[in-house]
Amino acid sequence: MELTLPDAPWREREGLRELTDVLGSGDGDARYVGGAVRDTLLGLPVSDVDIATRLPPTQVLERLAAAGVRAVPTGLAHGTVTAVLPSGPVEITTLRRDVATDGRHAVVAFSGDWLEDAARRDFTMNALYADPSTGRIFDHHHGYPDILAGRVRFIGDPYRRIAEDHLRILRFFRFHARFGEEVDADGLDACAARANDLMALSRERIAAELLKLLVARGAVAVAGLMTDHGILRAVLPEIAADGVARLDRLAAAEAAACVAPDAVRRLAALVPSEAADDVGARLKLSTTDRKRLVSATSSVGGEGPRALAYRIGIPGAVDRLLLAGLPLDDLADWAAPRLPLSGGTLVARGLSKGPDVARTLRALETRWIADGFPTSLPDALIDQAVADAMNANAASGDSGRA
Repeated sequence: MELTLPDAPWREREGLRELTDVLGSGDGDARYVGGAVRDTLLGLPVSDVDIATRLPPTQVLERLAAAGVRAVPTGLAHGTVTAVLPSGPVEITTLRRDVATDGRHAVVAFSGDWLEDAARRDFTMNALYADPSTGRIFDHHHGYPDILAGRVRFIGDPYRRIAEDHLRILRFFRFHARFGEEVDADGLDACAARANDLMALSRERIAAELLKLLVARGAVAVAGLMTDHGILRAVLPEIAADGVARLDRLAAAEAAACVAPDAVRRLAALVPSEAADDVGARLKLSTTDRKRLVSATSSVGGEGPRALAYRIGIPGAVDRLLLAGLPLDDLADWAAPRLPLSGGTLVARGLSKGPDVARTLRALETRWIADGFPTSLPDALIDQAVADAMNANAASGDSGRA
């Protein structure tokens, strides 16, 4: 029985049908490939669309130019051109075969053979092609049965696939975390045996895969699987002894609070606080994510959820509270208020401009937070704080008055 691609909203994207016509889909020169085909067969939403073509990249560029389609040569050495449609970008890649690989990079030669192109892909579920016009599915490596079984399976010899690109070890687990039901034993054995190959990869590539893995639906179970087989420590040597257990508790807390999984927050569950900054630096996280990772691993403190949220921001407080297993009820529909006092008010009451104002404001702010963020501060409290600051200055030989 011939398998066909179900109808899906992405297939009606503006300009897509015309694009496939320009690339010769009617002549068998272009097919949808990879994630768009896989996810459509699973009934999942599709964001990225990839097209494989027998046309060489120079000819792809010529055809797009003739059709008035903007083209970006995003990876000509590997045969990739991005067509910019009104509905978004579409990646077009010429069929390829590997000439040489070293586990990190590949030298490719362009091909006109669909079987040759399919044979160089990583997993059977990613080697599905579909005719844009008829929807006919081309499944050269029995990927569809693997999709139905929730089985991530390497194409051909797993050891060879990993030798070609070491990142496929992490991709094996990421895809299993997203789709997996049944672990492919041969693939797992090969990944465990070659785990140290991951050390040769760039930190950026490792981080990208790891962060995607951590938000997949099966992240906790897969993190445990990777730990049991010595794979997670190869990319995250700082992992805490109870890291997976903490990740499990965090995932449960996120679900209970109806908070979406977050990769940086989940990474914080895996590493001890003293290692957070080093992990962020080694994985070359952005400055923002690195600071957030460090903050998330810090303690909640004893002031309460709203005080914490006021001091570090609501997102940062949510991270710490969830990681500590504490409820978020106090932050529901709460927005951080502004301190109902300015430095100018203190100066008007006799305090000299400068450090004294800042110190007094901080002291009053601490009292205001402890009192539950009242809409105003009592005059007597402000006057007492000003007097205390002036008395302290007088005792040190500085009058403190303007």
